[in-house]
Amino acid sequence: MKLASGTTVISNGQLIDCTGAPPIPQGTVVIKDGRILYAGAGEGAPEVPPEAEHIDARGGTILPGLVEAHFHATYFNVEKLEDLDIKYPVEYVTLLASVNCKLALDCGYTSARSGGCLFNCDVWLKTAIENDLIPGPRLSTSGREICSAGGLMDWNPEFRKIGMDGLVFCINGVEDARKAVRALVKDGVEWVKTYPTGDAAWPDVNDHHTLCMTFEEMHAVVATAHNHKLKVTGHCRATEGIKNALRAGYDAVEHATFIDDEGLDLLLSRKVPVCPGLQFELASINNGPAYKMSQQVIDGHQETLEGGAESARRILRGGGIVGMGGDYGFAWNPHGHYARELTFFVNYVGFTPMETLVCATRHGAEMMGRSHEFGTLEAGKLGDVLVVEGDVLKDISLLENRENILAVLQGGVLKAGKLAPYQVAQIPASGA
Repeated sequence: MKLASGTTVISNGQLIDCTGAPPIPQGTVVIKDGRILYAGAGEGAPEVPPEAEHIDARGGTILPGLVEAHFHATYFNVEKLEDLDIKYPVEYVTLLASVNCKLALDCGYTSARSGGCLFNCDVWLKTAIENDLIPGPRLSTSGREICSAGGLMDWNPEFRKIGMDGLVFCINGVEDARKAVRALVKDGVEWVKTYPTGDAAWPDVNDHHTLCMTFEEMHAVVATAHNHKLKVTGHCRATEGIKNALRAGYDAVEHATFIDDEGLDLLLSRKVPVCPGLQFELASINNGPAYKMSQQVIDGHQETLEGGAESARRILRGGGIVGMGGDYGFAWNPHGHYARELTFFVNYVGFTPMETLVCATRHGAEMMGRSHEFGTLEAGKLGDVLVVEGDVLKDISLLENRENILAVLQGGVLKAGKLAPYQVAQIPASGA
């Protein structure tokens, strides 16, 4: 991804650098050649050349670009489980994914961590974004997921005589686990996503207290992945599934819904980050009846919502790393509404607006392993900056409305927001 050349000054707004420092009422960010030169009080800003570009924050808020920590680029208007693996061909899925990537950037998300991706599309989405062929967030990739046969993601009945090759590897035992990871190694992913537990969406077979992988399978995944310098995460709701993941050496946990004291101690001692992904639960409860969800499923989502909120509070209060990502892409929880997760954490979970913004920026960058590059507004980091009309500390829901997004910069390049010019994609001469 190309960095901007020259100098850009963003001023006339409240600066939230997301390091944990207090906001600066009249802040200024100076970006030189794509990297932050200065972020602080306006009166302390360095001299800039006369030809420098200026962005007026209009008295609003200047903060780091947001990080969507559980991004399903290839999920699009999913209503039924079958929509995830047999509804569309890979060609159309890829096009839908590119639309979702642009949408995320338009919403102020300059980076995203994949939570699983059909056909390994995220590997090539990342390549296209990094080569400036399509707009989108900086991606960490995970590709196809891993689940034991008969587990949460293995829903196609045997009589169909079709597999799940586009979405998951269905494994039986440790040898299958190693084989699946090795296939992902060849595909070039960064994260291996697994399904150690079930979910409220499948209450009769694999509910949110069911284990869907053995410890031995999980350990084989970790050992193989770590050997090839890949990281491992997993969909973990059930208490024992969370602890199995932590004991097996997982590098992150998705949800950690029903964590107990022992699990919390394990998680905090290893500083394993968590993405609770609670907006999906709220959306399922509120919108589920319209999509003919059974009361049993909705009740399960309610239990998951309450358990997940309590776990998230305990993890953050214990000093843990909590990323913001709402499991978007389902018909009742569509892409483009990513910041609803932030509003929910303030209004329902009880995080302060500042805590929530730090989770949505710095913690997300830490989960991606790239906090040295972005996630806070500090000298030397990439010029990934979001400028929003209004005071987001007083009303974090301002981030939900794209009409409030003034500017989204990546590497100092103005790519989205009301102040961004219309840009036609430029194809490199090499065609690469």
